[in-house]
Amino acid sequence: MAVSLPALALSLQFAALQDPAPHRAALPRHQVRRWIRHALAHDAEITVRIVDTAEGRTLNRDYRQKDYATNVLTFDYTDQSPLAADLVLCAPVVAGEALQAGKSLQAHYAHLIVHGALHAQGWDHATGEADAQAMEARETAILAALGFADPYGDGLVASQPPIARV
Repeated sequence: MAVSLPALALSLQFAALQDPAPHRAALPRHQVRRWIRHALAHDAEITVRIVDTAEGRTLNRDYRQKDYATNVLTFDYTDQSPLAADLVLCAPVVAGEALQAGKSLQAHYAHLIVHGALHAQGWDHATGEADAQAMEARETAILAALGFADPYGDGLVASQPPIARV
């Protein structure tokens, strides 16, 4: 029996990147759409924007008062159906983390996009250990259903800045 997934209006944007080819190859629109839909509890309108270090740093500084580029920022505008949110991923940070963790760029993007989509729905790993474990378990289950390995099994490098929700 096929599972009915929530509807998704998706905008996928790429800022001016030094080397956009690997990021575009890792993020085919149909795959990004599939990843997000599997993470959604209800219909949504989501923009995924892939940015350079300067834009990522500016957004993180202006909205979180943290003066560095982080891997993903989630801007959620409503938790009602349809959910409205923007996910901003910093391409150089994501690529560096994937390389450092020995993961494919696509697998790391899938993880961060699922992570950001969960944040947009109110999941939060910074509110306590139980919430962090619940969110991690949910991400792992979604990614397994999508054919990806446990993103925490290989372990992201502990020194990485935390994934951000704004």
